[in-house]
Amino acid sequence: MGVDIAFWIFAIVAVGAALAVVAIKDLFRAALCLIVCFLSVAGLFITLNADLLAGLQVLVYVGAIALLILFGVMMTKDAYKGNRFSKMAIPALILSVILMGTMIASVSDKHDFASNPTVDMEGAEVPEDSSTAGPIGQFLFTKDNGYLLAFEITGVLLLAAVIGAMVLAREREKK
Repeated sequence: MGVDIAFWIFAIVAVGAALAVVAIKDLFRAALCLIVCFLSVAGLFITLNADLLAGLQVLVYVGAIALLILFGVMMTKDAYKGNRFSKMAIPALILSVILMGTMIASVSDKHDFASNPTVDMEGAEVPEDSSTAGPIGQFLFTKDNGYLLAFEITGVLLLAAVIGAMVLAREREKK
């Protein structure tokens, strides 16, 4: 019962924070609402017994992505003036509603995701009330699945992006 209540509290906070990100005109406050949304999603993962995903959500999205967004907002010229109204707001709203409807329709379809032939999930069952980190790690990084190289390439790419951002910030500071 308590987990269900916590789930709905985290869900309401996540949706409210996501709506605030879109509605708030101040970029810095919108970025802070985005952090609250990310933390709420991590709370949702905890209520669903997905401890590894909750940890990754906090480390990757709250710790890295949100921090990069905050640095970007702070480095933006005239960020204190807020967002200006764009003529593309109504078309973007229509496109977003169409995309959301398409995603909801595709997810709510009667498709059986467990019968997906491209992913072999045999042996990846995790007993309830146990950590999910070990089985997920073994599934992702074994020789048969071969996702290790993709993770290493992603790490190098992110490192290059951080170095590039530092170089751009230094050049901007000199001017």
